[in-house]
Amino acid sequence: MASTDLTKPVDADGPSSASSVSSETPEDVAGLEAGLDALESYQEERTPIWRTLLAKVGPPTLAIAVLIGIWQIAYSAHLKPEYALPSPAQVWDAFMVQWHKGDVFDILWVSLKRAALGFLMALAIGTPLGLVVARVRWIRAAIGPLLSGLQSLPSVAWVPPAVIWFGLNNSAIYAVVLLGAVPSIAQGIISGVDQVPPLFIRAGRVLGATGLRGVWHILLPAALPGYLAGVKQGWAFSWRSLMAAELIAASPDLGYGLGQFLQQGRDLGEMPMMITAVFLILIVGIGIELLVFSPLEKLVLRQRGLLASTK
Repeated sequence: MASTDLTKPVDADGPSSASSVSSETPEDVAGLEAGLDALESYQEERTPIWRTLLAKVGPPTLAIAVLIGIWQIAYSAHLKPEYALPSPAQVWDAFMVQWHKGDVFDILWVSLKRAALGFLMALAIGTPLGLVVARVRWIRAAIGPLLSGLQSLPSVAWVPPAVIWFGLNNSAIYAVVLLGAVPSIAQGIISGVDQVPPLFIRAGRVLGATGLRGVWHILLPAALPGYLAGVKQGWAFSWRSLMAAELIAASPDLGYGLGQFLQQGRDLGEMPMMITAVFLILIVGIGIELLVFSPLEKLVLRQRGLLASTK
């Protein structure tokens, strides 16, 4: 009869786990439990707000200060005549003139309103267009090269035809914005769909996610990083297209945006006014990037485990 004495040592050929378990001391078990409790109770320390602001605002501020210093040195060295290269103080005075007149926010609002509306229309057109081109092979063969060509075409080339087609009004400006932004958005979602593993789509079909449901629940979430890159580039193209349209299609009936402000400085031969307009255009572009697209991009990457969280 087989022995059932559990006090006998385990044979050398038997499982090695028994010897390892028996060799554990109560102190080892207590230390392991304490480590697990520490992992469960660990809370990530948050960086103070002032330190975060310093890390984000400090380097750009330093870079701007260096550029202004180089600018002042170039002005003091008379590298260009004063009418061609004004000093930073003269540009600041020109900005303050517009500020005291109360025109700065009105000028920014006109351009931002046009840019936002044109960008939303470009999203509404470019997103379904990109999905169709990405999923239908013969449409991709027909329209894909055209989208690539339109993306590389300078937006300023559309301004004269748009003025002839629609007249000197806001419709011409929005047409230029759409022609500049839609190809970039469509190409972004095409690139995102191309990077989706086929296994995701097959798994979605098995679970019943077909047709529009599969696009909404499987394809779009999986293609989101590439799509977001296209949307970001589409905003840049729409903003550049808007400035080109406002710069060329100038009329009192169109309002007074940043492009018209830049053109007025050119007509008057006021270089400080022109540089002020350029700085305002640059500030808007940087602000939209830092306040909208950079946090959104970090959120998407963090949700996919592609961005490590910082303390």
